[in-house]
Amino acid sequence: MTPAAFRQERVGASVWAPEVVTTDPYNAQTASAALAEPVTPVGAFFVRDHFGVPQTEPHRWRLRLGGAVRAPLDIGYDELLAMRPRELDVVLECAGNGRSLMTPRPPGLPWGERAVGCARFAGVPFRDVATRVRIAPDALEFVFAGADSGQAHGRRVAFERSLPLAVALHPDTLLATHMNGEPLVPEHGAPVRLVVPGRYAVTDVKWLVGARAVTAPFAGVFQAAEYVYVESRGTPDGPVTTMRVKSLITAPEPGATVPGGTETVVRGRAWSGTGVPVRQVEVRTDDSADRAWHDATLDPPAGPYAWTGWSYTWPPRRPGRHRLLARATDEHGDTQPPRAPWNAQGYGCNPVASVGVVVV
Repeated sequence: MTPAAFRQERVGASVWAPEVVTTDPYNAQTASAALAEPVTPVGAFFVRDHFGVPQTEPHRWRLRLGGAVRAPLDIGYDELLAMRPRELDVVLECAGNGRSLMTPRPPGLPWGERAVGCARFAGVPFRDVATRVRIAPDALEFVFAGADSGQAHGRRVAFERSLPLAVALHPDTLLATHMNGEPLVPEHGAPVRLVVPGRYAVTDVKWLVGARAVTAPFAGVFQAAEYVYVESRGTPDGPVTTMRVKSLITAPEPGATVPGGTETVVRGRAWSGTGVPVRQVEVRTDDSADRAWHDATLDPPAGPYAWTGWSYTWPPRRPGRHRLLARATDEHGDTQPPRAPWNAQGYGCNPVASVGVVVV
């Protein structure tokens, strides 16, 4: 499927096209309307690509497991499909999502707040394959390699990221073959990608072709130079890992006209990392008498890694321009901050959600 055809995939009776950020390589934000859906349609889902989309036919795909193991293994697509599958609803968020909100704005793709989506991934737990290779006792990490490669920091490199052994072998870390009930499409990592719930999507290596155990911390370009917190204010420096608690306002949309004298339902999505549920979403409007935060109603999430829908009924009190704010708090007590925590590469942006509307 070509990128043009991919972007024109029909969802129901309408076409929801992602917002293109760059064309070569192709990067795009999730279609605004799609964020209101519990499961984001594939054709509307954000795309992050560094070096171009490699084309690999499923029957030619192989995953090679090696490194610090006693029985290296090479497994094919059909062999993977024959294993017991696992299916999970998982939020994927680019680590740079929201970068354009930071002041001063760091370099990198100028993402708004829509480099995020929630999809239903199906595949085989990586540990079900890794247990066959007899991992060495002194192994610390698994390094996962994609089929994509290109120039970065003055040399040609493959896209590689590592995971601590405990995370790589968690039963919910998947070798994903399907997304929303259909085989993966090229833009989303076909034939097989890694899906690591709770971590920023840079961890979810697409077009996966290799996994090797290592006995020392991996220091590749995308582990130690890119996708790291640098010159952070309030965040320890180091590789980006767990997603921060965050919320989005999906309705009303920015700049929407809202009728006065009637109640308006404010809706959105909220999520956090490592399977920690969102326990509270609060909403505040600038036309309330006390400017206080008010609890929104939460919908039950589809699973530990899915996002949570929420709603709040707002009775506008006066006409004019108004701002709606929302903040989420997870079970660990982490809450969205008033301002985006700044760092030199613009990662982990999770300020209080904000939408301006006009009451008439």
